[in-house]
Amino acid sequence: MPLVRIDIRKGRPPGFGARVGAIVYRTMHAVMSVPADDNFQIIGEHDAHGLVYDPGYMGIPRTDGIVFVQITLSQGRSLDVKKAFYRELADRLHAELGVRREDVLINLVEVHKENWSFGNGVAAYA
Repeated sequence: MPLVRIDIRKGRPPGFGARVGAIVYRTMHAVMSVPADDNFQIIGEHDAHGLVYDPGYMGIPRTDGIVFVQITLSQGRSLDVKKAFYRELADRLHAELGVRREDVLINLVEVHKENWSFGNGVAAYA
């Protein structure tokens, strides 16, 4: 069960965050084999003081169009799958929404399966 957090700057067109979320989900499903309907997201919009980023860290020129995508998921995917996911998500966000590839920051947070409860206070995988 991935839990996706998407953070963007206020001022984007209405529904932009939800569209980003749909692309993230489709890409997780296609590249990381996330099951159908396994879609849980938190989408936040922030003013200029709510998103802090370095505009040139690692030689990558970033703008206020930056999109932060943090995904907490169960561990176990290979490095090749992760790299394919990073590339595919940046490409899809660019192609479908015009987001600059340089403005796509992705962070995967891997956890053991017993760290999930889907509801009812039950550790479903433990």
